[in-house]
Amino acid sequence: MKLNNLPSEFQKALPILKKIRQAGYEAYFVGGSVRDAILNRPIHDVDIATSSYPEETKQIFNRTVDIGIEHGTVLVLEAGGEYEITTFRTEDVYVDYRRPQSVSFVRSLDEDLKRRDFTVNAFALDETGTVIDKFNGLDDLNKHLLRAVGVPSERFNEDALRIMRGFRFAATLDFTIETETFEAMKSHAPLLEKISVERSFIEFDKLLLAPFWKKGLSVLIDSGAYDYLPNLADSYGKLQSLRDCFSKDFCFASSEQAWAALLLALDVKDPKEFLKKWKTSSQFQKDVSAIVAFYRYRLKHEADKPLIYKFGKECAYLVEGLRQAQGLSVNFERIEQLDQELTIHDKHEIVVNGGVLIKELGMKPGPKMGKLLKGVEEAIVLGDLANNKADIFNYIKEMMNV
Repeated sequence: MKLNNLPSEFQKALPILKKIRQAGYEAYFVGGSVRDAILNRPIHDVDIATSSYPEETKQIFNRTVDIGIEHGTVLVLEAGGEYEITTFRTEDVYVDYRRPQSVSFVRSLDEDLKRRDFTVNAFALDETGTVIDKFNGLDDLNKHLLRAVGVPSERFNEDALRIMRGFRFAATLDFTIETETFEAMKSHAPLLEKISVERSFIEFDKLLLAPFWKKGLSVLIDSGAYDYLPNLADSYGKLQSLRDCFSKDFCFASSEQAWAALLLALDVKDPKEFLKKWKTSSQFQKDVSAIVAFYRYRLKHEADKPLIYKFGKECAYLVEGLRQAQGLSVNFERIEQLDQELTIHDKHEIVVNGGVLIKELGMKPGPKMGKLLKGVEEAIVLGDLANNKADIFNYIKEMMNV
């Protein structure tokens, strides 16, 4: 197969390939970018594989950075961009079901492609646009089939994260997982416990944000792999409810919304503790927790100004999006109106703070002052008090005399 019109990302990188070839070595575009080019999908990262060893690659180009030279990868700064160029390699035994004990550099493209995960990720593309397909990946693309390269059990035993990647590709590409490959994913699923939580999170997150996330979630459920992911053991029915409760074509608008939906389906009582097990950032935990709290409030109440002030308009819209996709009543106009009616959106916008009270009213810092300032904030949010110094001072004096 030949691509007559190379995507611009490849055209921009062609000088890199040509320069390596002119130096007497082989060089190809490889991996997912080639697959996406064949499928006319957007291309993200352009990866280049070469028969030149790292030190040889560095001699070809003037500006390079050793970003992973022990694994054969050199970053080349040229042609107006940054390109990761990796030497063809084979890998030794995997010591932790994720990383090979060692890698060996080789001159053979065939040997390099053998170590790839799935046939649709094992393409190479030369500078003429010719696709090199050693494992019938083109046939699998036509059949919308995800199949492991070589012996599936060997691929997943080498790197258990490939199991999560398989679910993610099913969700991203709308592909069916080939039977032998899926059976190997099922039998090797316990190895996911040996994979770093951060890497599993990345793959699961990408699955949830994919256009065919329900398909990806279905194969994850059917495989039983959830039993080996943080806080998901014995959640078969709840994961099914997550998949089935939304309208057919619904897609999550953000990671925060997706994980909030997951936590709601699982009926998680403490979202932050759940997300800590997934090694997420404190900000992510805070944002997801806000969506969960807002959603649960909205099950019994309409949105009001204090709620919009506390959680913000964006959070409110994400909640209404979840409600809408489940056929529940929504009121986006009310959210917009309440947000516009708020005279402040953050307590730092209040013209009076503790320092002003100490300086101008001679007040002493402490719980009493904190309580007064909280009352000022609430009154302004409700629209009962204007955000100007004179009115706030009068309000405080009245409260102090009560």
